[in-house]
Amino acid sequence: MVNKNDITSFRDSENETNSLKDYINLIRTNIIPIIIVTLVGLIVAILYAINAQNIYKSTAYIKLEKPKGGGILENPFSAGFSDFGSDRFIANEIEIMQSWSTREKVAEALIDSFRFVNAPDSFYLLLDRELFSEKDGKVQLKSKESITRMLEGIVTIEQKRGIDFVEVTVESPRPYEAALIANSYAQEYYNRNLELNRQQLVSIREFLGEQREEKLDQLVIAEERLKNYQEEGGIIALPEQASALIAQLTDFEAKMNAVKIDLTISERNLNEFKQDLANKDPKLKDYLESQAAQPYLESLQEQIAKEQTKKDNVLASGSLSRSNNELIKEIDNKLEELRRKLNEEISKRTAGLLASSPEEIKSLTQKVFEEEVKYRSLLASYNELSRIVRDYESRFNQLPDQSIGLARLQREQTSFEKLYLLIEEKYQEAIINERSQPGDVFIVDKARIAAGPSRPNRPLIILVGLILGLGMGFGYAFIRNYFDNTIKTPEDILKRNFNVLAWIPQFQISDTNKEFEFIVAKKPDSIPSEAFRALRTRIQFSKIDRDSIKTILVTSSTPKEGKTTVSVNLAGSFAQTNKKTLIIDCDLRKPRMHTVFKDKRFPGFTDYFFGQATYEEIVRKSDLNNLYYITAGTIPPNPSEILGSKEMEQFLKKLKTEFEMIILDSPPVIAVTDSEILSSLVDATILVVSADQTEVELMQKSAELLQHQHGSFLGVLLNNFTYKSGYGSYYKYYYYYSRPSNDKAKKKVSV
Repeated sequence: MVNKNDITSFRDSENETNSLKDYINLIRTNIIPIIIVTLVGLIVAILYAINAQNIYKSTAYIKLEKPKGGGILENPFSAGFSDFGSDRFIANEIEIMQSWSTREKVAEALIDSFRFVNAPDSFYLLLDRELFSEKDGKVQLKSKESITRMLEGIVTIEQKRGIDFVEVTVESPRPYEAALIANSYAQEYYNRNLELNRQQLVSIREFLGEQREEKLDQLVIAEERLKNYQEEGGIIALPEQASALIAQLTDFEAKMNAVKIDLTISERNLNEFKQDLANKDPKLKDYLESQAAQPYLESLQEQIAKEQTKKDNVLASGSLSRSNNELIKEIDNKLEELRRKLNEEISKRTAGLLASSPEEIKSLTQKVFEEEVKYRSLLASYNELSRIVRDYESRFNQLPDQSIGLARLQREQTSFEKLYLLIEEKYQEAIINERSQPGDVFIVDKARIAAGPSRPNRPLIILVGLILGLGMGFGYAFIRNYFDNTIKTPEDILKRNFNVLAWIPQFQISDTNKEFEFIVAKKPDSIPSEAFRALRTRIQFSKIDRDSIKTILVTSSTPKEGKTTVSVNLAGSFAQTNKKTLIIDCDLRKPRMHTVFKDKRFPGFTDYFFGQATYEEIVRKSDLNNLYYITAGTIPPNPSEILGSKEMEQFLKKLKTEFEMIILDSPPVIAVTDSEILSSLVDATILVVSADQTEVELMQKSAELLQHQHGSFLGVLLNNFTYKSGYGSYYKYYYYYSRPSNDKAKKKVSV
């Protein structure tokens, strides 16, 4: 027993096979356009590859480091946040690198570099091509603004995935120019970053420089006043006790003034940081101030300041006794413990601040809090030193009257001298710090001059051109097939549920002799003749009673589909079976059958109806045995009335008594109603369609019109068919043997 699932599976497999064959057939039928389009795409790609300008690429590699906090906040709690948000930081830096101001600096550097390069051929993008003269060799750079705008399009800045490296890539038709622009870009960004990082140190150096000059002037004045006083009063030296007191007092004054300078610098930095933070988050600024002003923190800072001052007092006494050494050691231990507690407290608060701060201002938050704590520590030290200085001043004021004047001047001179030396030391330290301050940018690898072009990739261009050409060719084939609604293969007819009687292959006739249109008579051994004989056989066996078909109507959907030639050759094939056959030209609008037999159109079919000719005059014998024909005759004004008249019906009955087979060649179905009328008078009707010409809708409409007439419609004949229009080994075999054996100049024509 047959399994239904097996049948369904077999049908699905067959449909898939047919679908694949359809695609193969589609390519085969459009192979020439596909080849032409592919060749065009390939040629265009080759020409482009040959003429494309070489482009050279150079890349400079830069490493970026996220800014870190200062000494106070360097603790285990803040270390975990150092790498947090690195991608955002690098993205911000890339935006800075791409900014107009950075590009403008690069443009200035490039203009300066061009002045020292005596090789105009090494440049292309930077040159003003409109002002370039090949004759005198004069070149001129573009303006700074033009170069700045151009850099936006030729420089690519990208972060390497997963690491803190940035690539600065430049492409140019000149390899030297590409490397120069990339290196200039990297260097200018490095300089700008270094300048920003040193900005605070520069400010400190400038402030210390001003203080240095001011204190030097004050020292010179103080020394001059002391000298004049000594000369006028004749007093050269102070008592030893007074000198020691002045030395101690000036030491503390110098330390106090030094702290005051540090306090001033810290205050300036803090105000600058707070201003930046206030612009971004005013509430956070106030919160940081409150955190830095916590009583516990201030208490620790004050205790540290007192212990440090206490230590300085012991050292200022000049006594190195055992008790003093033990006291200093004890003070150092207290200072160490107090600083440990202070750092622990700062670490806890720092961790909380960094965790709650927005990512984009974490670094600024850290700077503000650090500077706030530093400022308050310096303030505590300054207050404590001020207290000590006041104590020493009260002791100083108790000196004897005879030495107080000299003591004051000597104190002033010594104080200014120590302060100047301290400021000078800090100034030199600031210069060293400024020059040694590293940036956050490191040029890891400078751009090198490319040894060869990076593009165009000529093999790839040619390959892409070939692929695009093929794609466009296939696209053309599919689009053409989509919009081409014509019948191409017998399967196209079968899909519409119409019977395929036969397919007549294209056959060839010579340019000088068209008599082979009647091919069954002229070349009876040819494949087209065999196809007509196959058609004849299928007609004979289309009904059980083979003698029941004696009249056959041959029509088509539209003109020039080969119905007349089919009619003549079908009649000839019946005549070759010794059947007395008659063919009638019923196309009374555009008759053509008389040209096939090389005869006159008059007298003919209509002349007999109008009484202008006798029956014997219109029935003519052809050169082929048993084949007779009746031409159309005079073209009447009313063909449909003649064909649908009683006389026509009687005329056909009369012909049936004398002929065994009668073929009627009629007009196209769609154009007029003649064929519909005649189909009701005949035993069988054949619809001729031409491959690659007849539209599916026209065939379907014509077949439906013919099917309505008394069931005489036998099926469809596919004319002008080649195996290239279809698929399958049978069609190919069929077409192969339809080709003539000689190689004379021939052309294909529709049957």
